[in-house]
Amino acid sequence: MSQKVLLSAKEIEIILHRLACQLLENHLDFSESVLIGLQPRGSFLAVRLRELLEKEYKVRKIPFGLLDITFYRDDFRRGDKTLAASSTQIDFLVEGKRVVLIDDVLYTGRSIRAALTALQSFGRPGSIELLTLIDRRFSRHLPIQPDYRGRQVDAINAEKVRVCWKENEGEDAVYLISN
Repeated sequence: MSQKVLLSAKEIEIILHRLACQLLENHLDFSESVLIGLQPRGSFLAVRLRELLEKEYKVRKIPFGLLDITFYRDDFRRGDKTLAASSTQIDFLVEGKRVVLIDDVLYTGRSIRAALTALQSFGRPGSIELLTLIDRRFSRHLPIQPDYRGRQVDAINAEKVRVCWKENEGEDAVYLISN
């Protein structure tokens, strides 16, 4: 098994600032917008972006939530192992809001489809945008594309993209892993 560094900690930091600026450009004061991170992996990216927007770019408190999609996935009953759900933490309605869904890697699009279904429990958004750190553009099973992307990666199906966050793995890095 070989491992190649796609993004270093410094490159991730630069990308996070670029994504924050793109969000600011399109959402200004976030008065009608909310950020929602997909549990578990997208939550680290979502928290980082919210902190960056509020601390570095002085945006007032942004409505923020975390969405668990475990039981909305089309494959959750297909494996032998029992899935462990994360918690959904959304204490506001998304009715009429501009929702930005945040996940670390966009691969087949199935997680995003599940998130769109799960999000309906919290109201009908005015619009939904997708922000991902990594876009594996040649692996889509569904017609889903990000509105904001950190980096496009051309990886074949046998390769895996692994995003590490210092909050849970001790380092910020993105790796391409080949068997």
